[in-house]
Amino acid sequence: MKVTSILRPCLRPRLGNSRCYIPYPQYQTRKMRLPYIADPPPTATHEEAEIVQRIQTRRHPRPLQPLDLTLLHSPPVADGWNSFLGAVRTKTTIPQDLREIAISRVAVVNRAWYEWAHHAPLAEQGGVSKEGMNAIKTEQPLVLGETQKYAELTDKQWAVTCYTDEMTRNVQVRDETFAKMREIFSDKEMVEITATVACYNCVSRFLVALDVGERNGTGPDAAH
Repeated sequence: MKVTSILRPCLRPRLGNSRCYIPYPQYQTRKMRLPYIADPPPTATHEEAEIVQRIQTRRHPRPLQPLDLTLLHSPPVADGWNSFLGAVRTKTTIPQDLREIAISRVAVVNRAWYEWAHHAPLAEQGGVSKEGMNAIKTEQPLVLGETQKYAELTDKQWAVTCYTDEMTRNVQVRDETFAKMREIFSDKEMVEITATVACYNCVSRFLVALDVGERNGTGPDAAH
């Protein structure tokens, strides 16, 4: 693949609602399908400036991410996304290992390796072993009650992995799978796990369609 920078520098002032863009030299091997918004993002109204501030606050102390600089083509969409993702990531009661397993398994099934690169390390930080992560990144379908459980994962971790797999691949979840989940998790936990899987299916489809982070065509090891 041709090596190229993402964008040329912005050489003229912004006019009206047009936006200024800058190159991202750290992403040299692939090209995202849209230009990234400049960082700091230009704003046309006070409302847009407040949206950028809210996103920066959620990301702090990290800088804005390529995903943010893509979403900010549409500030209202970026604002709603930031609110929803913030609730799913930081305000649920499910522990870090289960949350990040769900997100990482969505990434594997949808081949969203940019998502995997961000969340697999967080799963390990939450207590999932490297051997457990190797089980999560297998690309074959995993069916609760049918696929042999990987010994590297706890019962809860395995259940979330399989539930995520089935929800992501098939949308519909078998009664048998749901019944097994209900034996382990409360109603609130079921809502939060399901919302996490649904949310990150949305994220992964956005990332892959636009190739945000330029990870399409790589794999979990290259992106990790």
